[in-house]
This record gives sequence, structure tokens and C-alpha cells, in this order.
Amino acid sequence: MSTPPNIAQKAPFAVEVTEGKIYFWCACGMSKKQPFCDGSHNGSPFGPVQYTAEASKKLFFCGCKHTGKAPLCDGSHSKL
Repeated sequence: MSTPPNIAQKAPFAVEVTEGKIYFWCACGMSKKQPFCDGSHNGSPFGPVQYTAEASKKLFFCGCKHTGKAPLCDGSHSKL
């Protein structure tokens, strides 16, 4: 059985992203800089997910860490 990620929050994080900028989404749920990685995953089976913004706009990054469309929210938090 695999280790589940920590749930940072049971709602998405709304973030204004900048076109062309690279973001590293926290997949473990332990980062203090949610929804982005701060290296807290070290020693765990998790690693950050790289995301490059295609346009400057508001996106909703997953906060529960159970999305099927990482790093973006797919509504999985509603089933936890």
C-alpha cells in the first residue's frame, strides 16, 4: 500500500499565474508555502510537479493533493 499525501486543505488554492513562468506544485502536502514546494518532501516518496503557465490568469491548484489532474484541482476534495 502506498503512502497517501497529507491534505494541505480541502479546497483548491486560487493563484494568479504568469504566462511562461514555471511553478513547482507541492504533491506531498507538507510544504509551508502551499500550494508550492518548499522541499518538505525530502525523505518521502513524493516530489514536486512542474507546471508551466500557458497564459497569465487565475488557476486553481489542488489543495487536497488527491487530484487526478495534478497540479490543478479536479474536485477530488469533495470526496474526502
